[in-house]
Amino acid sequence: MINLLPPKEKTDLIQEENWKLVLILGILVLISLFCLASILFAIKINISGKVEFQKTLVDREEKKFKTFEIEALREKITSANQDLSKLNSFYQSQTNLTEILEKISGVFPEGMYLNSLSYQKETSQISLSGFAQNRETLFDFKKNLEKEKRVSEIYFPPQNWVKPTEIDFQVNFKITSSL
Repeated sequence: MINLLPPKEKTDLIQEENWKLVLILGILVLISLFCLASILFAIKINISGKVEFQKTLVDREEKKFKTFEIEALREKITSANQDLSKLNSFYQSQTNLTEILEKISGVFPEGMYLNSLSYQKETSQISLSGFAQNRETLFDFKKNLEKEKRVSEIYFPPQNWVKPTEIDFQVNFKITSSL
């Protein structure tokens, strides 16, 4: 091709061509950068969505595990409470023999002595034998036993009342729980 344009016009045309080329290349670079940024943003959104989904799965599993732990702990506590309740009822049903002996010694009037004491746990029956100086002392002992709220079925055999002095006595009675 023959170019008959003056040199200034030729340079202007070349500059214009270069300018168009730079403009096209610039636009292509900007479009490429925009596409790259869009792709990176889409990847970021996708990854953050997956992370949130995994967090919800982990939270759900933690809640299940905590619920399982709480239920296991609740079962252990319930079992321990039942055991303690059984122990408590066992100890409540036991009769405190020391307390019984203290109460019996407290109702003995002066001039009276205990020779033997027998306690049957199954029937809560107590049998006493001892010595009383006279019938009045033995009668006071009987009245003191009758005053005790937890003593029942008091029985003095008739031979206890025959002698007026130096009486070897026996008595049987039942107790309810501890005195």
